[in-house]
Amino acid sequence: FMMPTLFFISGYLTPMALDNKNGWAFLKSKFKRLVIPWIVAVLTLIPLYKMIYLYSRNLPQESWTTYFHFSKESISNQNWLWFLPVLFLFNILYLLFSKANIKIPQISLKGAVWGTFLIGLFTSVIVGGIVGFRSWTKTPLIDFENDRLLLYFMIFLLGSLSFRQKAFEEKPQSIALYIVASSTAWIPITVHIFARLLPFIAPDLLISPLAYRLLYWSSFYLSLLCLLYLMIETFWRYFDRTSKIWSELNRNSYGVYIIHVIVLGVIALLLLNSAMPSLLKYLTLAGSTYLVCNLIISLYLRAVTRIKAIGQPQVS
Repeated sequence: FMMPTLFFISGYLTPMALDNKNGWAFLKSKFKRLVIPWIVAVLTLIPLYKMIYLYSRNLPQESWTTYFHFSKESISNQNWLWFLPVLFLFNILYLLFSKANIKIPQISLKGAVWGTFLIGLFTSVIVGGIVGFRSWTKTPLIDFENDRLLLYFMIFLLGSLSFRQKAFEEKPQSIALYIVASSTAWIPITVHIFARLLPFIAPDLLISPLAYRLLYWSSFYLSLLCLLYLMIETFWRYFDRTSKIWSELNRNSYGVYIIHVIVLGVIALLLLNSAMPSLLKYLTLAGSTYLVCNLIISLYLRAVTRIKAIGQPQVS
């Protein structure tokens, strides 16, 4: 549910960004924000990731061309960076839809949520049956999972609709739905875990491919709906405040996303041969990765700010 959450937040912020710029300025800002970091990262971080991967497993390093995902000799992909070109594509589509002035019937947020659920479920089941269950399209420029791409775009549009309808201007008065979702979210999650494990633990129980895809994707979408709602409502109810720490974490978040896998890999190497218990090692890895990533990004942003200040002419 983390990737749909990122797409929802991105969609929520997009209308405001477009309202403040013309179409060309909007695309330029998104290219600078999404594509340029992606280019830098696929030329540096992905090769470094593969080096760490091979070294940590005592495997020999390979020909330098195989360290880039777009090489014909490479079997790797964009890994955690696939999100950036896909999001840039969504921004282009949103801009085109906005400029086309297509009249869309008024739809409530509740109707949009259930429409996203039903259309996404139908598409995932059908696409999974046509092009292969859990299949990916991988190109030098964009990677995406075939049976989830429409879901992500609809979640993106759902975020933009939430902004347009001012869905979060006032906190909800009733807590009933939040309590019900908190109490029952484990049910679709458990069913989905069972659906994922079924081919391995009890293949004889597998029903028809269509029925299995329906079980898999319906439990997935219900889990997603519950977790996305709980994530948003929890932060809306209990973390809707500002402070120096929140502002700093907010400012760092995008950069942390870009570098976190590499930082995690380096720290994991340092912990690899330690005698620390596995659970403690895992907690140490997660916590230290988050702290180190934020420290690196904070120092980087401060350095950029100082360099820009030095380059500006002094006003006497």
